[in-house]
Amino acid sequence: MSADKAGIIRNLFAAYLRNDRKAVEDTFTDDFTFTSPFDDGIDKATYFVRCWRVADWIAQHDLERIAVDGDVAFVTYRCVAKDGKSFRNTEIFGFQGDLIRSIDVYFGATHRNGVFLKWKS
Repeated sequence: MSADKAGIIRNLFAAYLRNDRKAVEDTFTDDFTFTSPFDDGIDKATYFVRCWRVADWIAQHDLERIAVDGDVAFVTYRCVAKDGKSFRNTEIFGFQGDLIRSIDVYFGATHRNGVFLKWKS
């Protein structure tokens, strides 16, 4: 029986907060890809070079919604930093079995202490 995909996602976010890179790597397929407004389908190795950093700046992740439809899951979460900044993102997870094959992230607005911060170019 396949593992619960919502549970896999919850465990992934917990691994990020623990700075457990091995647990995160083990959750991804070998051909994992990551897409964001700054990254266009980068591979697993490039993801860890560009995107992995120590999460000691994060106070908490609030997983607001996880909707699973077959091998795809939509996740909306709020990340709260220790300095009071927060942002809300939505990510689309593609699964291959019980492993994550892709993540597409869509950035949301940034807030500090409940106040919207305008984006500066």
